[in-house]
Amino acid sequence: MLDARFVRENIDAVRQAMADRGSSWDFDGFSAHDEERRELIGKVEARQARRNEASKQVGELMKQGRRDDADALKDEVRAINDELTSLEALLAQVEADVRDLLMTIPNIAHESVPVGADETANVEVRRWGTPREFDFEPKAHWDLGPELGIIDFERAVKLAKSRFVLMGGLGARLERAVINFMLDTHTARGYKEWWPPVLANAETLTGTGQLPKFEEDLFKTSGEGTPLYLVPTAEVVLTNIHRDEVLEAADLPLHYTAYTPCFREEAGSAGRDTRGMIRVHQFDKVELVKFAKPEESMDELEGMVTDACNILELLELPYRVITLCTGDMGFGAAKTYDIEVWLPSYGAYKEISSCSNCWDFQARRASIKYRDPGVFKGSRLVHTLNGSGLAVGRTVAAILENLQQADGSVVVPEVLRGYMGTDAIRK
Repeated sequence: MLDARFVRENIDAVRQAMADRGSSWDFDGFSAHDEERRELIGKVEARQARRNEASKQVGELMKQGRRDDADALKDEVRAINDELTSLEALLAQVEADVRDLLMTIPNIAHESVPVGADETANVEVRRWGTPREFDFEPKAHWDLGPELGIIDFERAVKLAKSRFVLMGGLGARLERAVINFMLDTHTARGYKEWWPPVLANAETLTGTGQLPKFEEDLFKTSGEGTPLYLVPTAEVVLTNIHRDEVLEAADLPLHYTAYTPCFREEAGSAGRDTRGMIRVHQFDKVELVKFAKPEESMDELEGMVTDACNILELLELPYRVITLCTGDMGFGAAKTYDIEVWLPSYGAYKEISSCSNCWDFQARRASIKYRDPGVFKGSRLVHTLNGSGLAVGRTVAAILENLQQADGSVVVPEVLRGYMGTDAIRK
């Protein structure tokens, strides 16, 4: 969430920032509500000052024996209190209206982000590895997996519906091996592992920006009581661990990681990558989250990208890193790097991780602050960062496709063999 004062004082710059992102927002509505809010604050403060002055005069008049005059002032104080009750209720409603509007405006892009309307304006940063040239016709993972007996899409539909995945045998073991390998690697590099709930309340989803704007993309419980939402990513719960808390500067940065299944309705995505394991309703992911001081957060973003890329390098999977342009970034991001793994079935690189610095956007929504008594008084908002480290299903798909052999088998990456108990997956 953006700061109301910042928007008010930089309205033209914010308009341009939203135009750069291709986002529309009710600037007129904000200005009207914000002006009304400031007028009401002025009225409330003026009436409070008069009430305090009149209350003080009541005591002085009573000391002077001027009871009639004191009673008249008491009546005025009561009238002011009634007026204040109405004004404060109106102010609370207007402040809620302003906050509701601010909840729907995306973050402002960092100055280093390229301006562009869509993915065609993204900028490639680097590549690692060389896509393999096969001396046979390679198969897509959605064909290879069923042939090996490790992925069953048809029975997944029977159990749930389309765009779910059922894995068995060495397929299930590969999924679990990748998860454990990722967590072991990240924790060895200084991330603290968590095992969080995968159902979260509305306050939690609001803190990271999924609510209220993207509710249609979420699965939620029904029935009596307050609904809970199935998490679309562990970013949601990891970031909200410190909601409404004040951290100590000496403890920053904090590096967290967690595995969770993730659930997304993917509304409006029909026809986009719906074959195989690329875009499904339930998938596994290992997430990275950081809490950093503002002056350190951009360096922490670069470190997060390095940590995610390290997984692909250890698995010997070719990838590239791109900087997303303003029109292709997510709602809460100030800057995002996408890491894309090479998939032979597409003949192209496909996203396997997005690493974002959200600046103070989420921290303001979730009230996550830090104090540093030796540097400043009070508390300030932290910067939050998140990234996939990595999407597990897409990693499995990349392993199957890149390491398949002419005989239909798949070589297990060396770093996974201790987890798998085998060096290959065969029919």
